[in-house]
Amino acid sequence: MRVASLLPSATETLYALGVEPVGVSHSCDHPPAARELPTLTSTVVDHEDRSAADIDAQMRAVDGAVYDLDTEQLAALEPDLLVTQATCDVCAVDASEVRAAAERLDPAPDVLACNPHSFANALDDVVRIGEAVGAADAATALRADLRERVDAVRKRAEHAVADEGRPRTAVLDWTDPPIRAGHWVRDMVAIAGGDPSFQPDGPSEPVAWADVRAVDPEALVVAPCGFDRDRAVDAVGDLADRPGFANLSAVADGRAYAVDGNGLFNRPSHRLVDSLEALFTCLHPEHAATTPTAHEHIAAVDDTAKPFVRADGG
Repeated sequence: MRVASLLPSATETLYALGVEPVGVSHSCDHPPAARELPTLTSTVVDHEDRSAADIDAQMRAVDGAVYDLDTEQLAALEPDLLVTQATCDVCAVDASEVRAAAERLDPAPDVLACNPHSFANALDDVVRIGEAVGAADAATALRADLRERVDAVRKRAEHAVADEGRPRTAVLDWTDPPIRAGHWVRDMVAIAGGDPSFQPDGPSEPVAWADVRAVDPEALVVAPCGFDRDRAVDAVGDLADRPGFANLSAVADGRAYAVDGNGLFNRPSHRLVDSLEALFTCLHPEHAATTPTAHEHIAAVDDTAKPFVRADGG
């Protein structure tokens, strides 16, 4: 089957199931082999080396579509299936545009639109994608492995909560303006042994800095959408410049973290379980085992937004 993936999470899952897409979006960068495939989308927004405020301003200034679909390239690839998303209007090509483009092709490919709004939804999409591409057995096996890993985190979190309680937790997926992470993140905080009440029960949403200060998180996780770890550290500077940042309990106690949002949290693929394990490391470091994910993707930051220690203690 010839599959074109228009979102990074689906591309990641397809590769995990042993299926290489014939084309991908411009944002698909994992695994590295995806970067060598024909690109089907583009954006008018310049993300390279731009601040969170600059990117936000560009997004607000766009008159029309933020993302473009290369319909000529799409037709040339002759896909049997297009995988897209309907979860976030600012993350990828609109699903309705994808369906319209598919209908103009002859023969018209099927369209699978992923629309996860919870942690369980995101992991169940592994099976949906697998069934759609004829890799149901591989998808079932991967889903079972993910379930075991989630259960392991859940059990460790139960012991940690019994010892330490649930730390007040704030996960932000943007910093200027501050946006609290929604969708699957609230579930992840709860499973990892944190207090999830700060996270919205729905899409990500802007939050006033005064409200962040009022919550006074004991663990602050900053995972800007599309930023790697080093850019996330820079983005925490947006918060460090705000009044009261140094007085937040999370900052004062060395529990503020800059996280590779591009690799963790932002993409609802099977790698959300990596994100969950990393989140547990942030919330209950004394109960967490060192993991390669934590080592590579997380940095603790001090009150000047400078990294001072890796989350794994290295």
